Amino acid sequence: MPRLSAFPITQKWPAQNPDVIQLYSLPTPNGVKVSIALEELELPYEAHRVSFDTDDQMSPEFLSLNPNNKIPAIIDPHGPDDTPIGLFESGAILLYLAEKAGRLIPNDPIGRYETIQWVMFQVGGVGPMFGQFGHFYKYAADKVANNSYPVERYTKEARRLLGVLEGRLLDRQFIMGDEYTIADIAIFPWVRGLSNGYDAEETLRLSDFKVVNAWVKRCSERPASVKGLTVPAKN
Repeated sequence: MPRLSAFPITQKWPAQNPDVIQLYSLPTPNGVKVSIALEELELPYEAHRVSFDTDDQMSPEFLSLNPNNKIPAIIDPHGPDDTPIGLFESGAILLYLAEKAGRLIPNDPIGRYETIQWVMFQVGGVGPMFGQFGHFYKYAADKVANNSYPVERYTKEARRLLGVLEGRLLDRQFIMGDEYTIADIAIFPWVRGLSNGYDAEETLRLSDFKVVNAWVKRCSERPASVKGLTVPAKN
């Protein structure tokens, strides 16, 4: 395993095939962005499950790759100039994979930056705000039972962001038009999670966003999504 020997994380999660991309993740909205992209791009990879139940993300081995202790993270043994590279932050990984494969991002500079813009929309808006909504609505509901403010605040913001998406997708199949890109992959798992993970269809009145719902269905039914949404598999 010479190409990976410089990465301590491989001591905890040994590579079966050290010549392919190593993915350290869980099937969360952030995690599946990378597994879906890898499937779409048909890039060979090996998935390792980072269990939150046993605080794997806080282990010294994981922190050696991502000091921010969040999934997903990757190692590409054949990075730029055939040099191994480790990366964390899902938005950065999506951009790296798309550029490595030459797909899922437009070639023209204007289209490229517009796609990156929407990836940043997810990274800076959709992910944090939907995540805060889910936290207070589902996972910390008992802690705010006597304080409606957190759920009301993030419900309002989640619906605002869904409205932005509804407007963008009114006359488009995908975020960038007819072309499926990393912008779609970045955003749709989070929207899907509002119902699939948080069971918040009624609270967020998701039926109001018909165009967004149809888009999520299109994205979710792609073969790469069907596979990527389950990676890494449970042990």
